[in-house]
Amino acid sequence: MNREEYMKRLTYRLRKLPREDYDKAVSYFTEYFEDAGAENEVQAIEDLGEPEMAAAQIVREMAVENAKVPIKDMKRGLSAIWIGILAVFAVPIGVPLALGAGAVVLAAGLVIMLFVFSVIVLAFSITVSSVPCIVISIWLLFTSFADGVATFGLGLISLGAGILLIIGSIALGKWMLNAVTRMFGKLAGRRIRYER
Repeated sequence: MNREEYMKRLTYRLRKLPREDYDKAVSYFTEYFEDAGAENEVQAIEDLGEPEMAAAQIVREMAVENAKVPIKDMKRGLSAIWIGILAVFAVPIGVPLALGAGAVVLAAGLVIMLFVFSVIVLAFSITVSSVPCIVISIWLLFTSFADGVATFGLGLISLGAGILLIIGSIALGKWMLNAVTRMFGKLAGRRIRYER
């Protein structure tokens, strides 16, 4: 096997990574071959091992690295979770065990995402419903002052509660992304220790 064939097989295995991580991994291996030089190409390939195993190792190391860094935005968090899923399935263990564990993890992730989504929808609904309440309260001030003041107060309470729920749901979403990323990082870290 030569360098081109090795890189072709490696990039095929890394193709499902997010673009930024894919580029980082490919540039690492390209640099490794350039540093080794054409005369040491065979030795470099032997040192790196099979491209499939090298790709699996890179994915697991990225998952462990992502688990250590707190998630700051949604896109990076979802990328970290995807790398974690790839890392769990990159280990050559029994296919039924991997599929069963993957199904459980994906189901748990789906439940968590649906919970966060329902909290966001609730927060948005409360916030939006407060606006008509405040508008109606202004009309009620001229017909029944007590009802107008009570409705205005209820509208302000709903507006405040909705805003607090929106802020809380955003924080909850970030916390959930960090928790899932750490979980996949720990799984990938165990796989790395298991293989050694």
